[in-house]
Amino acid sequence: MNSIRRAAQSDLSTICRLRIQRTAWLTARGSDQWTVTARGLPIEIFAQAVGEALDAGETWIAEVAGEPAGTITVNNRSTPGLWSPWELADAVIVHYMIVDLRFAGQRIGHRLLAHAASLARQRQRHWVRLDAWTTNTDLHDYYRGEGFHLARIAGPATSGPSRALFQRRSDSWAFEPMTPVPTPVPQPAPEAHSGGR
Repeated sequence: MNSIRRAAQSDLSTICRLRIQRTAWLTARGSDQWTVTARGLPIEIFAQAVGEALDAGETWIAEVAGEPAGTITVNNRSTPGLWSPWELADAVIVHYMIVDLRFAGQRIGHRLLAHAASLARQRQRHWVRLDAWTTNTDLHDYYRGEGFHLARIAGPATSGPSRALFQRRSDSWAFEPMTPVPTPVPQPAPEAHSGGR
């Protein structure tokens, strides 16, 4: 059964593993995405950013038969200069969507993006927006295939390597996303009784 759940700090190592796996895969195909030489975040900075998103409850894990298959972070922030304040006010922003290569071809990314759209609708926002690595045209084609259109390439005032801005209306998904798994409510631990130190 496929499901999606809110990620916890205990998922950070899995998310970092997915990032390393995907970076190696991209490099083998001639892409500079996420490489330090192309100004991608070093893994330590990536881990810090994802850790903050985990603390804020903004990161999700897709699972297939109980195995982590992909991740996505969804919030209302972006790198300064990419989206205007009014574009941010009416959208959720997708970050760090990565699918485990073991589950490639199973439409995990498709379902993660549908989940982002579901979150947008819950928050009464009309758009799902994201920035894609500027030089990765295969990735641009992937997002177009997922119903996104290129809004623009951010101008020279934004110097980052991820300036291709894509968007899709949140009400344009006509199917149900993966089944959300409720976040368990922590229960108080029973008091431990011991006879001595």
